[in-house]
Amino acid sequence: MPTLDLAAVERAADALFAPDAPHGISLALVVMQAGDVVFERYGEQPDTPFGPGGPVTADTTLISWSMAKSITHAAVGILVGEGRLQLDAPAPVLEWQGTAKAAITLQQLLNMRPGLEFVEDYVDDSVSHCLEMLYGAGKDDMAAYAAALPLIHEPGAVWNYSSGTTNIVSRIVGDAVCPPGGDRRESMEAFLHDRLFGPAGMHSAIPKFDPAGTFVGSSYVYATARDFARFGELYRNDGVAAGGTRVTPAGWAAHAATFTAHDPDGGFDYGAQWWMWPDFAGSLGCHGYEGQYTVVLPDRQLVVVHLGKSPADSRSIVDDRLRDIFRAAG
Repeated sequence: MPTLDLAAVERAADALFAPDAPHGISLALVVMQAGDVVFERYGEQPDTPFGPGGPVTADTTLISWSMAKSITHAAVGILVGEGRLQLDAPAPVLEWQGTAKAAITLQQLLNMRPGLEFVEDYVDDSVSHCLEMLYGAGKDDMAAYAAALPLIHEPGAVWNYSSGTTNIVSRIVGDAVCPPGGDRRESMEAFLHDRLFGPAGMHSAIPKFDPAGTFVGSSYVYATARDFARFGELYRNDGVAAGGTRVTPAGWAAHAATFTAHDPDGGFDYGAQWWMWPDFAGSLGCHGYEGQYTVVLPDRQLVVVHLGKSPADSRSIVDDRLRDIFRAAG
């Protein structure tokens, strides 16, 4: 096993949790190596209009934001492994039948290449389909909102990161696990807990649903930092949980890491609902708004989780401190 320089990890943590840190606030940092937590630190939740803040601990559940997209990928993998979903078949979206959108495949959705219009902006609601979907006209049925947006490119031709695309995928999963006449939310919640969270040891995980009963797989899973690390560990072991249970099919982690695009804005590569760090070969990353990360580095037997509140223009500072931690296991 690669040796981990804990003093270097400590220095990176000191920078992340400094009271005047230029990147904003760090709430949790967990470093797991070979399945064991070898370092963790927790911060302080600030007060908000929704309630007072307070100390974050190992038992505090924190929001995933877009790290949930990678959890959605795992849910798809379970069904693909069972033959209940087909990657290269037209995506089973009822309202697309008989339209040009009927050609969109599940694989293209996972790769963020469906060709649908979607502006992924978290600040300007005048130009953001994302904010409109999460908080505006689309909030009661997020997948329907995203599925109704116009097709502006040939499916597969253009990469466009889109939370709406993931919520379409999430509804597909919900439909697949819901028996005729059943309740989609109830069925999906049971599926996530029984087939994914439970076997992976993510006992704190709380998925959130929209009023239509669709898991908001783009954004809303709450869990402890340790449980997000356990999710990363699942992918480090190619879908086998710590207890030896196979959760996703063999090769599903490689599916996540199959290159589909490079994002010049962030400098990261994209696979299927997961990111990759080009300067760390073999890496996989769940990335979320405001500095949420679960990064998997198989060759270093490492999973690193950072949860916090960082403005978009300061995220590169967090990225660099995380790189310091990765290199500490070099």
